[in-house]
Amino acid sequence: MAEELTKRYARLLAVDRISFQVNEGEIFGFLGPNGSGKTSTIRMLVGLSQLSQGRASVLGYDLASDMSQARRHIGVVPDQSNLYDDLSAMDNLLFMARLYGLPRQDQKSRADRLLRDFGLYERKDDLFGNFSRGMKRALTIAAALIHEPRLIFLDEPTTGLDAAAARSLRRLISGLRQKGLTIFLTTHYLAEADLLCDRIAILARGRIVRIDTPEALKRQVQEQSVIEFSFRGDLSSSISVLQGRLAGSQATLLDRDKIRIYGGDPPEVFDSVFQFSRDIGIGIESASTLRPSLEDAFLKITGQHPQAVMAEKDDGRIGVGRSSGGGRSGGG
Repeated sequence: MAEELTKRYARLLAVDRISFQVNEGEIFGFLGPNGSGKTSTIRMLVGLSQLSQGRASVLGYDLASDMSQARRHIGVVPDQSNLYDDLSAMDNLLFMARLYGLPRQDQKSRADRLLRDFGLYERKDDLFGNFSRGMKRALTIAAALIHEPRLIFLDEPTTGLDAAAARSLRRLISGLRQKGLTIFLTTHYLAEADLLCDRIAILARGRIVRIDTPEALKRQVQEQSVIEFSFRGDLSSSISVLQGRLAGSQATLLDRDKIRIYGGDPPEVFDSVFQFSRDIGIGIESASTLRPSLEDAFLKITGQHPQAVMAEKDDGRIGVGRSSGGGRSGGG
């Protein structure tokens, strides 16, 4: 729970009096363009950065007075792994177990169970550095679960993974929610947020502009028509010309040869675009009407193209410092 949470860096107001509450057992998505305040917020919530103003509690523990207690019940999965390349999968988990202060008699059994749950038991003796990207992400999540936290922060969990590995990891994340774990998720894949999240907070310029379920966010643009056109040439220099001809519609350049138009009367939109195509001498490859997506809702709410949702760097990455041993030290 956060109330009027604020973070300032000298003259920069990174997080501007935001308030929200995460429900137990849900996957809560945190989305926003680069520089919107996502990373700064999470760094405060996990105790890596002090609050400038406001108050927050994690699992009932006040961050100002009980952060050490809160850390016992949270796990943090940074966007880059905090495990050691030159340790085996098993040894990495045992190291994290010791770091979290688990009783010695529980360390091996928990590591074994997590390796089996994550499909990595057969590779338990292999060096982490020899794992694929997907296996590294899975083991990094397993390591954050070694102390059986009630809440886990996942920062960009599927970035850099191929499609099959990303699907596998999303299934794993859904499985964690089904076991009752609360998950705080940042991702720049809006389709992923749509699939996984129970609710989503959208940030812009340090403030939360909307919190709702994915379906409710999409319903906000459902009354608009959404039409996508593909052309046989580059429209980059002509999109402003088209926008000037569209009354009550918004044209967005998706790629140099693809546009999406929101709102307006569909027959008038088609007429305007066809005439525009003839005037600039670039033919239309295809045209289709679309159901509104979370990307469309994001564009309407923030006024920014969904490509603006990137891994934020306004206060460094979520996680801990890199050690000299080829991995990253520390934990949640």
